[in-house]
Amino acid sequence: MQLAVNIVVLAAIYALISCGYVLIYRVSRVLNLAHGELMLVGAYLLYSTASLLGGNPLTAVAMAAVLGLLVGVLVYVLLMRRMTGEMVLAAVLCTIALGVMLRGATVLIWSAQVRHPMEALGWSNPSLVLFGDARISLISAILIGATAVVYAALFGFLGFTRWGIRMRAAGQNPLLASQRGIQLHGVYALAWGLSTFTAGLAGMLISLDSSLDGTMTMIGLKAFPAALVGGLDSLAGALIGSAIIAIAEVLLIQFVNPLLSDVVPFFVLLAVLVIRPWGLFGSKEELDRV
Repeated sequence: MQLAVNIVVLAAIYALISCGYVLIYRVSRVLNLAHGELMLVGAYLLYSTASLLGGNPLTAVAMAAVLGLLVGVLVYVLLMRRMTGEMVLAAVLCTIALGVMLRGATVLIWSAQVRHPMEALGWSNPSLVLFGDARISLISAILIGATAVVYAALFGFLGFTRWGIRMRAAGQNPLLASQRGIQLHGVYALAWGLSTFTAGLAGMLISLDSSLDGTMTMIGLKAFPAALVGGLDSLAGALIGSAIIAIAEVLLIQFVNPLLSDVVPFFVLLAVLVIRPWGLFGSKEELDRV
């Protein structure tokens, strides 16, 4: 039972992170390789707001989440907007440079010391007893619930709201969408904001459950194969891909060698790409554009 709980928690972590990859790629066809660093920034923002507003923890969390969304919008407005219309490779390289700069900036601002946002907020993280002898931490349970809420909200937003339909239209045919009066820059900025919001939320919950340091970016990198396995233009695929990666990783850690944890997602990715290069639920036509 504990093994199943571990799989669900890890799948929720990967799913919450990988939906950000999917949002940006689905709308603008850009692979955001700075996603892990943006997640790290979101976690550090929580630590800062918690330190400033320790007496109001809920306000600190809400402020950090809003700031994370604003960071994503600013990244697009100040940097990625200039990549619109350029080669996709140029935009991807730009995100790599952005990731390197963000990683350095976090060290300069917050240092490389391990931080504990949970202590700054004055909260505790008790262990909850489930069926049998299975246990789960309170923050892990919240993370699973947050992932479910985020995906339900994204499916509803993309399927039934005006801006969600605009985002889908911009991703399918940006030229036609622009001719129909859709403001592409507004749509792209919203996609970056939502992507960074979900990444920041994942970073905040992970840091609350354990601790905060620069190695968190590795978790963001390991979530990238989950998005690719499922298909970079499919939110449902991100869920399935995250589950597949989590099952493989937990089982190999349990029954083979814990040292394989960092490489298992990429082994699974290679196996899937050999059979289906556009992912399990991705669109072959969309991949041909890249």
